[in-house]
Amino acid sequence: MRQNRTAALFALQLLIVLAFATAARAQGVIVPRPRPCPDCPVRQLPRALPIKSIKIDTKIAQQVATTHVEQVFRNDTDVVLEGTYFFPVPESASVSEFAIWDGNRRLVGEVRSREEARRIYDEIVRRQRDPGLLEYAGKDLFQASIFPIPAHSDKKLELTYTQVLRAESGTVSYRYPLGTGHNLTSIGQVSGSVEIEGREPIRNVYSPSHAVDLTRRGDERRARVSFESQAGRDPQDFQLSYSLSGEDFGMSLLTHREPGRDGYFLLMISPKDNWAETEYAAKDIVFVLDTSGSMAEAGKMEKARAALLFGIRTLRENDRFNVVSFAGEERLMEGGLMQADARGRQRGAEFVEQLRANGGTNINGALLAALRQFDGGANDRPKMLVFMTDGLPTVGETNAQRIVENARHQKREGVRLFTFGVGYDVNTVLLDKLAAENGGTSDYVEPKEDLEVKVSNFFAKVNYPVLTDLGLDWGGVEADLVYPRRTPDLFRGTQVTLIGRYRNASDLRNVRLRLSGKTGREARSFAYENLRFPLNSDDNDFLPRLWATRRVGWLMEQIRTNGDQKELRDEIVDLGTRYGIVTPYTSYLALEANASADQVMQIAPGTGGVRRSRAGGATNARQAADLNAPPPAATPIPMPVQQSATAPMNAPKVSGAGAVRESVSVTKMKDAERADTEGRSTAVRNVGGKTFYLREGEVWTDAEFKADAKLAETSVAFGTDAYFDLLKREPKLANYFALGERVVVVFKGRVYRVTSK
Repeated sequence: MRQNRTAALFALQLLIVLAFATAARAQGVIVPRPRPCPDCPVRQLPRALPIKSIKIDTKIAQQVATTHVEQVFRNDTDVVLEGTYFFPVPESASVSEFAIWDGNRRLVGEVRSREEARRIYDEIVRRQRDPGLLEYAGKDLFQASIFPIPAHSDKKLELTYTQVLRAESGTVSYRYPLGTGHNLTSIGQVSGSVEIEGREPIRNVYSPSHAVDLTRRGDERRARVSFESQAGRDPQDFQLSYSLSGEDFGMSLLTHREPGRDGYFLLMISPKDNWAETEYAAKDIVFVLDTSGSMAEAGKMEKARAALLFGIRTLRENDRFNVVSFAGEERLMEGGLMQADARGRQRGAEFVEQLRANGGTNINGALLAALRQFDGGANDRPKMLVFMTDGLPTVGETNAQRIVENARHQKREGVRLFTFGVGYDVNTVLLDKLAAENGGTSDYVEPKEDLEVKVSNFFAKVNYPVLTDLGLDWGGVEADLVYPRRTPDLFRGTQVTLIGRYRNASDLRNVRLRLSGKTGREARSFAYENLRFPLNSDDNDFLPRLWATRRVGWLMEQIRTNGDQKELRDEIVDLGTRYGIVTPYTSYLALEANASADQVMQIAPGTGGVRRSRAGGATNARQAADLNAPPPAATPIPMPVQQSATAPMNAPKVSGAGAVRESVSVTKMKDAERADTEGRSTAVRNVGGKTFYLREGEVWTDAEFKADAKLAETSVAFGTDAYFDLLKREPKLANYFALGERVVVVFKGRVYRVTSK
């Protein structure tokens, strides 16, 4: 009887309503309240129940996405709670099922009404006086009353909704609202999978928000994407895009532009999966291996030999190759390039297996000998030089600048130079500059990494070139500062990602871009129609920061390889400050909640961390009472700190562990496909394409705010009628105001300032 009564009560409490407004950008939460009990003591409750885990399972078929989400909430209080569940459903989506688990029983609810959710939400926002709830303002809200939520227990909810995904410029985009709810509560383990099925082959699968695992099962029209996020990491919305194309090379385009500003774009090009052997370009490749005495240490020689054998054995019949080993002097396998037929590959394997480590390191001699192998003829072939070394130049020419100059004089047209530094005792500036000036890339194998695996993976990628010497005709688009600066070649299973700005004064529709390149001797051209570069687009607001990350990486490379220049340094500081990017030229100051500015300690540039000078108290009364809040800690107040305008920062490191990591970091920024926030201060937030810093007085301040700009200003007190009236007039401000009770934001050419009541 009691069980039946509980079930009946549970069903009675399961009132589910929907409200309709604009697109969603937040996570589902439960706002708790105690059961009515006149004789019970007053208890402090968390702002929202912690989310223990989230599991997302999405299926996309012909642009119709069905998302099933399972959320597990935790009640860590000593009392039974009831709560109001809010979930922001994407615009035009329809909820097909909602279920609540009561122990081992799954109870399915029924969608009944619509307007009530908005009224309930507005009442809670005004009563709670919690800016975090503003993340749900102006959303298509799904709302449910949840009871009971037993003390010290989990509560599992399931929601399924269906939506039709838009295709803009041929690119389909999907978004799940993981990110903004973290202003209200903590979010634990997150996992998700997306299965895509299309009528045409699926290309350019890309996530700007998460590192994803892409798997295919032999069918180009099907793909599965999965991801995981560990608890404790700052969550952000999961975003995924892809295109459909039956052409040899598919293209997808993403754009973002604020009114009156430059636009930003991301252009991806990827080849089909299935190629006939005759479609690959025959290539010339020279392998150069350092065999100096230091290569005998830690098994480096054995692993380098195994990687080189892999590279030789996977060459194709029409390729040509040679091997150059060097220590005190260079030694060539053959006097010229050799055909990679069965006999040639056997000769290469025998040569490599006989290599032994001894002697010094003559980088200059080996490099020039390798470049001379490319005779300047056979221009229809891709040309690659792979250079592996574990040491500094000690024999012959040892001056790094003169080695670079010698390579310039010996340069062969079309040769791409790829350098691998093994260990820490290498000249990173030399290897980086050689690669940069010769159309290749530099990479490093740290002691903890497996040299054989890393180099073999590189060989496996470059063994199948499908389009080289790429060029783009932008069709009237004023593209500017596109990265990478030189478009790399395309290999089977890879894709090229270009990120840049555009400055057209009008809305461009039906743009026609043309991609050109070569497959062996054959020049090829591909046209892509009906692309759009708009004057105004709110989508893809991650693009400005992603572009800035690549720009900073390129500027850092210029400083590392060409020396420090004030103009470059100033631009790095400006971009790092404006977009919250951790750079060696930007540091932060951390101020305790109860400390004064003279008690501040400066953070070492490039660490991205915040050091506290002493233990601080809770930020405010709500945090002190909040069961979700972390233990009392310092409130970091980041302020960009740059060096003297005339004094350069520390010179780039040349060799050692620090130099290798610095080079790897710069390369990671240059090639960034996600705007990473790892290593950044917790007092820096990116919201809606803007960067905010927690300044003195605990004010979240827009990086664009300049006191001397003299912009018109509107000031409102948090939680007042004027505050809510402003949000009704300008609903986009809710995303920024959700940061806290004190906010300064520049919006539509005006400063909006929220002050504590």
